[in-house]
Amino acid sequence: MSRSREPLVLAWATDLHLDMARPRHLRHFLASVRDSGAEALLVGGDTATAVDVSERLCELADATGLAIYFVLGNHDFYGGSVASIRARASAPGRPRLQWLPATGPLELAPGIVLVGHDGWGDARLGNFAASDVVLTDYLVIEELSRYFRPESFTGSFGERSALQAALQRLGADAAATLAPHLAAAAAPGRHVIVLTHVPPFREACWHEGRISDDRWLPGFTCGALGELLTAAARGHPDCLFTVLCGHTHSGGTARIAPNLVAHTQGASYGDPNWLRLEVSPDEARLPG
Repeated sequence: MSRSREPLVLAWATDLHLDMARPRHLRHFLASVRDSGAEALLVGGDTATAVDVSERLCELADATGLAIYFVLGNHDFYGGSVASIRARASAPGRPRLQWLPATGPLELAPGIVLVGHDGWGDARLGNFAASDVVLTDYLVIEELSRYFRPESFTGSFGERSALQAALQRLGADAAATLAPHLAAAAAPGRHVIVLTHVPPFREACWHEGRISDDRWLPGFTCGALGELLTAAARGHPDCLFTVLCGHTHSGGTARIAPNLVAHTQGASYGDPNWLRLEVSPDEARLPG
């Protein structure tokens, strides 16, 4: 994309929830992205819901005029199925729209490569068996609702839950899909940007300035992706990895390893926002 030695400027947005956006705030968001000088817009999931996520992404592409590289979030499947929404994402309807799990590694500039996956709250971290946190995901996403009956819930999920197994399969699928893309992207001197929705690490699961506890971590971290990324960073010490995630609506930064940093972006329902990201082969700079 960019051939300059100047930092690559990207706009990064996540948890936009455009189906809830106030018109005035949406107009401001679109105008500010369009006028940002960014070379592309990274969209980190929870753009809308199953009924309109494809249309909303097309509207973003049309309104901003930018290339949009995106992943999906849990809300994007609300009222539908993971399989059907991902199938639609593979052919999103605009040439400038690219769903990263289908696209594979993209060289955005010399030494800077983008990869990504939706991720999932995969019930590996924290204590799912003892948790009393019932997410809307379990009620309105087809692949999960078949394993959860509210009338039978006794206050915790218990051991060997079929729902936990389903969540862990989604996490394992995320890692299996991203693994070859990550392997192709990682090389000495490169900077790999990893766009995902769900924080892959406990340390990146921020909520109101603190790390989520064991009740909430199962639904708000993707442990399988975290294991994959940690192994990649360890295996490629001369490659820099920057992870961009959301999902928790609270911001924070976690350094997982000397060459592995995760940034979690905050968000507010009704007021979509974005951050300016300046990327070179050596670093990724955010405001402040």
